[in-house]
Amino acid sequence: MTDYSKIDFSELAALTDDEVVTHSYVRDIPLASGRTLALVTLDNGRDHTRPSTFGPASLLELGATYDALAERAAKGEIHAVATTGKPFILAAGADLSKIAEIPTRDIAKKMAQLGHHVLGKQATLGVPSFVFINGLALGGGVELPLNADYRTVDSSAAALALPEVFLGLIPGWGGTYLLPNLIGIENALKVIIENPLKQNRTLKAQDAFDLGIADRIFSPVNFLEDSIRFVDGVLSGTEKVVRKNAPGKLERIAKWDIAIKIARDTVASRLGTIPKSPFAALDLLKAAKSGTKEECFALEDDALADLIAGDQLQASIYAFNLVQKRAKRPAGAPDKGLAKKVTKVGVLGAGYMASQFALLFLRRLQVPVVITDLDQSRVDKGVGYIHDEIQKLQDKGRIGSDEANRLRALVTGTTDKADFADCDWVIEAVFEELGIKQDVFAEVEQYISAEAVLATNTSSLSVEQIGAKLNNPERLVGFHFFTPVAVMPLIEVVKTPHTDDATLSTAMVTAAKLRKNAVITADTPGFVVNRVLAKLLGEAMYAVDKGTPFSVVDEAMAPLGLPMAPSELLDLVGLKVGAHVLDTHHAAFPDRFYRSENLHKLAEYGTLLEKDSKGKVKGFDKGALKLVAGGTEPLQAEEILVRLQDGLADEVHRMLEDDVVAAAEDIDLCMILGAGFPFQMGGLTPYLDRVGASERAFGSTFHDPRIVGVGA
Repeated sequence: MTDYSKIDFSELAALTDDEVVTHSYVRDIPLASGRTLALVTLDNGRDHTRPSTFGPASLLELGATYDALAERAAKGEIHAVATTGKPFILAAGADLSKIAEIPTRDIAKKMAQLGHHVLGKQATLGVPSFVFINGLALGGGVELPLNADYRTVDSSAAALALPEVFLGLIPGWGGTYLLPNLIGIENALKVIIENPLKQNRTLKAQDAFDLGIADRIFSPVNFLEDSIRFVDGVLSGTEKVVRKNAPGKLERIAKWDIAIKIARDTVASRLGTIPKSPFAALDLLKAAKSGTKEECFALEDDALADLIAGDQLQASIYAFNLVQKRAKRPAGAPDKGLAKKVTKVGVLGAGYMASQFALLFLRRLQVPVVITDLDQSRVDKGVGYIHDEIQKLQDKGRIGSDEANRLRALVTGTTDKADFADCDWVIEAVFEELGIKQDVFAEVEQYISAEAVLATNTSSLSVEQIGAKLNNPERLVGFHFFTPVAVMPLIEVVKTPHTDDATLSTAMVTAAKLRKNAVITADTPGFVVNRVLAKLLGEAMYAVDKGTPFSVVDEAMAPLGLPMAPSELLDLVGLKVGAHVLDTHHAAFPDRFYRSENLHKLAEYGTLLEKDSKGKVKGFDKGALKLVAGGTEPLQAEEILVRLQDGLADEVHRMLEDDVVAAAEDIDLCMILGAGFPFQMGGLTPYLDRVGASERAFGSTFHDPRIVGVGA
């Protein structure tokens, strides 16, 4: 077994030079029973915008603090130890900037061992250990309390989560062993695997308490006082802790392995087998069924070391920084002070997409929204859909009855465009045909003020051409959502040659108020995401038309790690839409984008994938396969992948040369947020650099130096 006390952690000192150290401050709290509680408060000296994190120096200081408290406990000076955080924050886990700087696997392993060594000291203090989860707790900030004997949580805590798998890591300071043995394997899978892979979903305080992560939940009004009373109650025997979700013998025999297998199959079907971290976490969770704590901690040490030393973590940190930093400071965004106020929104259209827009603007902006369509029945249907969705939110407890009533009162429907007269923002969601979009904008422009902004959600048409009939084309901007509208975090904000700064600023500020990340793109076919996906689908159909089975094409493109195979993507967007997208790009760039006649045949046929009654894919439709059969020069999987890699590298390079976006980072941000490109790949351009496609396509790389793992 690993004796952490005998490990020399001095090699980690090189990582502490510029660490924002989270200090461990101790004060004695006299308890009503006459006993004494030593309360450790973690505080990095910064405000809430810089959460406390654990770098090497922070961990070593906390370890020394616990050692000193163990000595006091042995002398009978203290009777319990509790750890809490600065206001609103317990800890946000490991300092990712320090993790990213680790130079070798050996040092990476020592970082894992140091976390186990320090947090594990809570079990050897000689007195009961507690953690008061007073606020945000992420990663190591959750493993800290898991290593303690007892836990309380503030009901107002912003979020609790183990997001490591999302970042290309695993909970490596005890989480994969301690959590399933505390709350059961199925609950642990939700926290460690399912939530991180669902756009990094977090737990609320009540969720953590209900799962059994915390033993008590207290109001923020008296959280510290109530937690201290709980400590005294535990010491006195008046507080009994029952852990109803802790796994028993039956769960270990009958449930554990089955739950792991189901989770493994689910991850593989959603993400493929390229991302390493979820499968490493599943291996550790399986070992936690019967392994000892010492054995499982040693397995965590090695797994974490392997992941830190690999390409996927460095790529994940690059992607994480894009989403956390660049997305919040969009390249090319005008001064926010130029933005116009949006006090009423008009939506042209009342169909499914238009109704989703209306609901989003209602919820986020809390302003009146009016929708319109060709006839009253369509308008009524759209308003009815919005009312139904508001009711669903109320039924789920997402909003209260007062807010639900207020939202219903804010939405109206009309067939008279004159009712748009006082709208500051008008967005269209009508049929994807140039003439129709031109006409609806030209019509509504007669009624709205000269200051009102017009936005189009087009995914493939020229925004400039859509505004060709406008008297004031400078007020028009592209505002391209991705479906489902409420979930997908990206909006491509399309700037035409006429779009003025006030309009662009309004679009960017509005996107932020909608809680979306916006990337500014030029007005070019497909903008960013659809142009990249058109390249992918074009290469897929080229291979199919040559005689390659669809199944081989799907398998060949799997190394990109996209959330769905080309066949599933075509099924999702619709075969007719897919054919239209390829046609549009082929018309714009005939030498680089492939047009497939077979795809048009499939679109007429209407089906590619065979599904069961619940919509689950069973395989390829036999009739569809017959339609596309006939090619006599099938491609090998490796050939398909290299063609795709080189084609993507060439296209992205051209997009950057043509100033479609400001930098390669913006391409990556769009693909991560708009197409689900996995964090572990780091974005499209680092991947293309790693596989050599950039060098092959244009003789250089998108990033210098390349984004690779330690020692590479």
